[in-house]
Amino acid sequence: MKAIILAAGKGIRLRPITETRPKPLIPVLCKPLLLWHLDYLLANSSLFDEVRIVVNYLKERIIDAVSKHPLHEHIRFIEQGEELGTGDAVYKAIKDLDDDEEVLVIYSDLFIADRELYGKVLRTEGNVVVGVIHENPSEYGVLIEENGLLKSIIEKPATPPSNLVNAGIYKFRVGDLRPYLEGLKPSVRGELEFTDALTNAVVNNTIIRILELDGSKWIDIGLPWNILDANKMAFKYLVKASKFNGVIEPNVSIKGSNIVIEKGALVRSGTYIEGPVYIGSGSVIGPNARIRPYSVICNDSVVGFSVEVKESLIMEHVHVSHLSYVGDSIICEGVNFGAGTITANLRFDDKPVKVNIKDNRVSTGRRKFGAIVGGYVKTGVNVSLMPGVKIGSYSWIAPGAVVYEDVPPRSFLRSRIEYYIEPLSQI
Repeated sequence: MKAIILAAGKGIRLRPITETRPKPLIPVLCKPLLLWHLDYLLANSSLFDEVRIVVNYLKERIIDAVSKHPLHEHIRFIEQGEELGTGDAVYKAIKDLDDDEEVLVIYSDLFIADRELYGKVLRTEGNVVVGVIHENPSEYGVLIEENGLLKSIIEKPATPPSNLVNAGIYKFRVGDLRPYLEGLKPSVRGELEFTDALTNAVVNNTIIRILELDGSKWIDIGLPWNILDANKMAFKYLVKASKFNGVIEPNVSIKGSNIVIEKGALVRSGTYIEGPVYIGSGSVIGPNARIRPYSVICNDSVVGFSVEVKESLIMEHVHVSHLSYVGDSIICEGVNFGAGTITANLRFDDKPVKVNIKDNRVSTGRRKFGAIVGGYVKTGVNVSLMPGVKIGSYSWIAPGAVVYEDVPPRSFLRSRIEYYIEPLSQI
């Protein structure tokens, strides 16, 4: 048995987050998605002999991230090259395998809060596709089922015939899918789709069982706010108790449950923490900071004097040093907020916040949503970021700016409507 993880995509819909890190390294509770998958596979390592990771975009980052994982000696990297689609990625991962070999295929941009799932899939006899019940099936591939068997997959139908969707996890015998992977034609999106190979296989009487997963423990990280949802899911299902391994000074107030303060973190006097909260190693919180529920602060970040963080993800090496507010936001690595930087998270009309995704204006479905700030951004003092704006990586925002529109990467925003594109040194 081989395990195959598809990790080659650029994650365009997740920009600016994926401008400086590949999608598989987006953190949930400060652990990259890819390492969650590897940990789950490690628990079932007796059932397979190799993990193959298909890479392309920022592949060096992925290779480095898994180099210290206990499975690293059993990992082989497959370079996809030109990204032609999931069908092409799977085919390149299995083309040298014997027909009788079985493989487990996993999309790396999923977060699964079920430690037992991979064991269930691996122990299920025959070919398997995992499905979940989802409230918005038109956004996914819908599974057409008959007596527990897959009959077809309909991609993003306008009128879904079912709310059972493709979860992006499969097990199959190589010989049962190889002919259909070799014969794939581009889909309407111009890609070689793995799901088309599955549909062609069942049309030709290949038996593929559907294994249903609890939908509350599955999320596809396809849009930026899904990252906040994934962290919330992890608190609910995977953090079972509070753990205080860092240094907590006197006069710190800690309320609620499922609060994790990792070794090497420092919480300074006067800070108020309401769980669930995750604070990574090397981080410094306070003095007099307020950390509200579902906040995740990753390694070596600073949340300083009179800073409030609410239901946000702050990645590694971020400095929010004083007198700032971070609400319902995603702040990528290496960001430095000047004093008084505010992420506004509520529209005046109370309608759901919208975000620009590629060429479309997309509703987050959230009444409260703040900013998405790319890696290594710097803001001056008294900067205000309006709900749903995206700040491209390596950009600078001048003091006093009120940002109503997305800022491209490597830009210097001097005012609301003028952009001065100036090259900034790369890190």
